[in-house]
Amino acid sequence: MMKPVPNPWISQISAYVPGSAKAGGHAKPVKLSSNENPWGASPHAMAALQAAAGEIHRYPDGTAAVLREKIAALHGLDADRIVCGTGSDEILQLLPLIYCRPGDSLVHVRHGFMVYPIAARRAGAEPIAAADRDYVADVDAILASVRANTRIIFLANPNNPTGTMISAAEVARLHAGLRADVLLVIDQAYAEYLDEADPDGGLALARTAPNVIVTRTFSKIYGLGGIRVGWGTGPAEVIAELNRVRAPFPISVPALAAAEAAIDDQAFVDDCRRRNAEQRAILTDAISLHGNRGLRAVPSVANFVLMECPQNGPLAAGTLQQGLMELGFITRWLPGQGLPHCLRITVGTAGETAGVIAALNQLVAAA
Repeated sequence: MMKPVPNPWISQISAYVPGSAKAGGHAKPVKLSSNENPWGASPHAMAALQAAAGEIHRYPDGTAAVLREKIAALHGLDADRIVCGTGSDEILQLLPLIYCRPGDSLVHVRHGFMVYPIAARRAGAEPIAAADRDYVADVDAILASVRANTRIIFLANPNNPTGTMISAAEVARLHAGLRADVLLVIDQAYAEYLDEADPDGGLALARTAPNVIVTRTFSKIYGLGGIRVGWGTGPAEVIAELNRVRAPFPISVPALAAAEAAIDDQAFVDDCRRRNAEQRAILTDAISLHGNRGLRAVPSVANFVLMECPQNGPLAAGTLQQGLMELGFITRWLPGQGLPHCLRITVGTAGETAGVIAALNQLVAAA
């Protein structure tokens, strides 16, 4: 019997699997699996979201003009060279559809964001994973992975799920080593967790280089992951192509209102950055105390910590994840990203961090 047949490159996609949100036996487990902001969103954003409810019968501004102006003012950018989307994911997914053809290739860092190979496969392109060095992007390995048919490089900086990043000098060296027809996409989803406004120089490159685009999101430090708002900036020509193919109304009326209010409340962002750094240090130190048992915290600059575990035994990553879940703490085990020996633990509030440390100590003692 004849039936619709998908393109073969679509069937090669391994669907994105989000972090778990449920733990059996716990009505309200502590979710530390999705890198969400445990302090929520700005009160101003929450108020704006509620106030906008009366306008949900209206279509939103498809160009997100007010939000783009606010982003431009904060970061010293040209509003006409900013595009907003349904999370930065939308922009990341669209770029290969624009610039790659079936048979082309796209390079991303091994142990990088799961969306990158999915975005490549959607366009019929081959994702190439460049080796890293102790969980840090290796510029030389990335450049060595570039082929004649490579069209895009995806670089998450800071990287998810490792929490590591490369310097502005290394980003500049990567860009300098690329052909002019290769688009360098710098995913700065976690950039606001660093003190510098442009910690890896990506925004500066995107202002001047014809083949660099930077994406950011409101889902992380701004705490708006549930309403999906993101943006990108780069050359006018690239932004124009994105505007051709993006959804006509990518961001809802309430989401626009919340994002506009959130970006105005930089005091809230600063407070979250400070709290995150404090709790991340506490979590890192607690993991490091178990170094003699094979546990290691990979140094992180983001809002999560990647914990290396022994390959086998009672402290193996999968076993620890299950044990933590039984104690009411949901973390992220990463076998699907080539890290079967690692757990990713989102930084929580002071109480959540203390709780997951206590649970980890209990499991180590029992082992």
